[in-house]
Amino acid sequence: MARLAYLTSPASGPRASNVNYLGAARCRRKFELYYPDGFSDEAYLIAERAHKERAHVEWQAELGPDAFRKRLARGEYRQIADAALRIEARTNLLFSFEKMALRDALRTPGGARLFAHELYAFLHGRGAPRRRFEDWSQAVAELQPTRGRVNTWPVVTVFGFLGRPDRHLFLKPRVTRRAAHAYGFDLAYDATPCWAGYEALLTFAAIIRRDLDRRSGLRPRDMIDVQSFIWVQGSPEYEP
Repeated sequence: MARLAYLTSPASGPRASNVNYLGAARCRRKFELYYPDGFSDEAYLIAERAHKERAHVEWQAELGPDAFRKRLARGEYRQIADAALRIEARTNLLFSFEKMALRDALRTPGGARLFAHELYAFLHGRGAPRRRFEDWSQAVAELQPTRGRVNTWPVVTVFGFLGRPDRHLFLKPRVTRRAAHAYGFDLAYDATPCWAGYEALLTFAAIIRRDLDRRSGLRPRDMIDVQSFIWVQGSPEYEP
């Protein structure tokens, strides 16, 4: 599989030091209870990492920067949307009702065009991270499914996570909030996707990365490892 980049985001911002280190130590112990060999644990690779990494490798093959740009130039908006939906469908990241609402919203030519242009700009465009995230989340909010809703944190963050796990993190609200509480981090969660909430999430990720870097076998390769660490802390399937 393709080698993924290490995280580069520093632990900075007003909440960067607002961590309960006893909580952080408990979270590490909980992860190691299930996966004693950390991010190289065979059980971890099978249960948490492999399917997400496969999705990213497939994304790179079909919607990497060059391929994505060429498809945009040819006006292949429908094909871009179909590829993104197909790759995401092979993961367990979105709920079925979110998948259905998004698929419905992208059936129209206008919806597929808006999705394709703004997703490329979010992943590979120029400009400040805040502006790119706000433009992308606004585009998702403008999609119009006939049933359900797509302006949710999972939908807004899943494609950045699949396309650029070196930079972007997936937010599953209930699990992430539980993990932040256990860690002792003030996530300042807002139910509506917004830059302040996403910036706080990236700060949380940078703090986790900083703390885990000090532990043998627990250095995150990318946001896939960080998201999996968060999942172990907050998901009911990892309750004792």
